[in-house]
Amino acid sequence: MTRIGRGTKIDNLVQIAHNCVIGQDCMIVSQVGISGSTQLGNHVIMGGQVGVAGHIKIGDNVMVAAKSGVAASLAANQTVGGIPAIAHREWLKCSMTYPKLPEFRKTVSSLEKRVAELEKRLAETKNS
Repeated sequence: MTRIGRGTKIDNLVQIAHNCVIGQDCMIVSQVGISGSTQLGNHVIMGGQVGVAGHIKIGDNVMVAAKSGVAASLAANQTVGGIPAIAHREWLKCSMTYPKLPEFRKTVSSLEKRVAELEKRLAETKNS
């Protein structure tokens, strides 16, 4: 049996599965999906389109950023984001890196070629 705590607000298009326990004064925004047998503490906030795996526990006062994927239990008093959900600050840093990945890939490839060339020269020098 699923139980929803007093004062919890649930937006439209939210799916809460079987046997869940949602704490008091939570806010669950549109298109959140919570899998079965999951427990949310009190004062949990979930942004839109968050997906939560089943059979996990989310502690009190946790905030989950929109479009995040929560695959493991989360301790109380933290803000997380991303897929899989990680500390919000780390997620923001990672998000800023994504657009630069093609450039980083070219740079790493170029450096790998230069290192291989230098190693070849070094080996030739030792053999001389």
